Amino acid sequence: MCGIFGAVVREGDVTPAILDGLALLEYRGYDSAGIAVFTSRGMERRRRVGKLEILRNALAKEGFGGPATIGVGHTRWATHGGVTEANAHPHSDSKDELVLVHNGIIENYLDLRGDLITKGHQFLSSTDSEVLAHAIEDRLQTIERGGARQHPDISALEEAVMSAARAARGTYAIVVLHKRYPDRIIVARQDSPVVIGIGRGAAFVASDVPALLRHTRSVYYLRDGEVATLTTEGVGVRTLDGKVVSYRPQEIAWDAAATDRRGYPHYMLKEIEEQPDAIAQTAFDRLDDENGDVRFEDFDVSDEKLKSAQRIQIIACGTSLHAGFVGKFLIEEFAGLPVECDYASEFRYRTPLPSKDVIAIGISQSGETMDTLKGLGQARERGAAILDICNVKGSSIPRMSDATIYTHAGPEIGVASTKAFTCQLVALYLLAIRMGRARGRLSRDDGRELLLSLRKLRPRLDALFNDAARESVRALAKKYQGSRDFLFLGRGLNYPIALEGALKLKEISYIHAEGYPAGEMKHGPIAMIDATLPVVVIATRGRDRDKTLNQLEQVRARGGRVIVICNAGDADARRLGDDLIEVPATSDHLAPIVNVIPLQRLAYEIAVCRNLSPDNPRNLAKSVTVE
Repeated sequence: MCGIFGAVVREGDVTPAILDGLALLEYRGYDSAGIAVFTSRGMERRRRVGKLEILRNALAKEGFGGPATIGVGHTRWATHGGVTEANAHPHSDSKDELVLVHNGIIENYLDLRGDLITKGHQFLSSTDSEVLAHAIEDRLQTIERGGARQHPDISALEEAVMSAARAARGTYAIVVLHKRYPDRIIVARQDSPVVIGIGRGAAFVASDVPALLRHTRSVYYLRDGEVATLTTEGVGVRTLDGKVVSYRPQEIAWDAAATDRRGYPHYMLKEIEEQPDAIAQTAFDRLDDENGDVRFEDFDVSDEKLKSAQRIQIIACGTSLHAGFVGKFLIEEFAGLPVECDYASEFRYRTPLPSKDVIAIGISQSGETMDTLKGLGQARERGAAILDICNVKGSSIPRMSDATIYTHAGPEIGVASTKAFTCQLVALYLLAIRMGRARGRLSRDDGRELLLSLRKLRPRLDALFNDAARESVRALAKKYQGSRDFLFLGRGLNYPIALEGALKLKEISYIHAEGYPAGEMKHGPIAMIDATLPVVVIATRGRDRDKTLNQLEQVRARGGRVIVICNAGDADARRLGDDLIEVPATSDHLAPIVNVIPLQRLAYEIAVCRNLSPDNPRNLAKSVTVE
């Protein structure tokens, strides 16, 4: 894996578009890059280890032999084989006629490779992906030599791709081009996201929507077990066994400009600053102030279903799971339902109790997170109803769910999630109100009060985005950038925010950080506290504030350096903290949204101080589509 962009056009040169498309996918994380096109000289390919700019420079010195109307590029994140040019994509067949890029993991690649070696194939890489190129070559040779055709109404290349894909076991999004079929791109998918873009006299393929928006907003998310053929005349889709698929493209509302940095030095900072408006987009069109309730669009879950549920199962990974932990508090309080939160990667491999009375909620920014997708599938098999919270329309998780709450956060390019997280928190707040009203746990007046608190939140957030607030966090970043470890503490609804603050710092600054429930500090982490350890304590006013201040006193007594997240004008916090980050007051239930924003900014500013790229942290990918 990680980034794919391909194009076929009637005229012009696709090379610049491919490079620009890959640049828009850099946020997904990668360690090498490559491109292949067909020119008058035949198949030409360039691959380089490192960032895309290295590949650009190589092409500037040694370009292709003329313009190309068809081609594909790839940015690789190593899964099989080291970071070498030979392992970089695109891969080729034995004759350098076919090129292939692949996201995913082929589980039976060693068996396939062994069979192909016995037939005389020689491999030049250590990847599972190259095996697919040779497998398609082998099947194409058989068909072109007069082998039996299962589907004579399609090209031999398409049939060879279908045959090879059926033999592969695992996950894949593959894009195939062939010298003898210079008018088409073949794309196949199984459990790894890929999007088709449909233009006038052109067709495109990418691993994510942002790369397509400069060319078209008409897209089709290829489904598992489907194969698409892209030409300048249009797009045809079939199943792996050759059946024609009648598909309907959808229009993407995102503006292409939304993926540009708009003057910000990094996407992550832009997305931090976009949060007040993104939160409003998630919330305000759905508020039924008159009835103290929430109305989700296309939410086909009846009050009877919500009343009959006996348990909620939240399944997610990483930042989305931290949102789920907040959702647990909200749903249990507003709706009176017990809630379990599971790491999706763990949920898949245990045996929960039968789930016919359960609503399973999956949370995923991309809608393609493999462990979450598979976990929800297992919950469905056990009889659970499936809801999801997602940011990307048409992605895999919404397609398999009974209902989806879209966050409407817009494209999030930075690998470390920021605005998607706060919008997930808002979506969970709204869902908890909807459940509480449906189950009779919240009165109309209760609902109205909760909705009013949310309406008041948006203008209060402005205090986090003025010059004084920005400079305050920037100064702290400069002060603590050399620290080796951090400890984040919070209680109740702010415990998940401590986890999230620690995760953000780890992700982009590479400083070891740990999030912990403040009340549990004395059961272990207190041993680590000394004058070298910064401890971030979330101590905004609320039901847990006084107890949190008690834990803060214990940190001070052992010489710890305390950074307090507190409300403006809090004299007790000012007395106890070495450094303060002041945030506006809001209700207990919405405090996580307010408190996480300066922690996101602190992580960002520390990364910048350490001359690290906040948008492209090492070893990480935006959408984790492998196990």
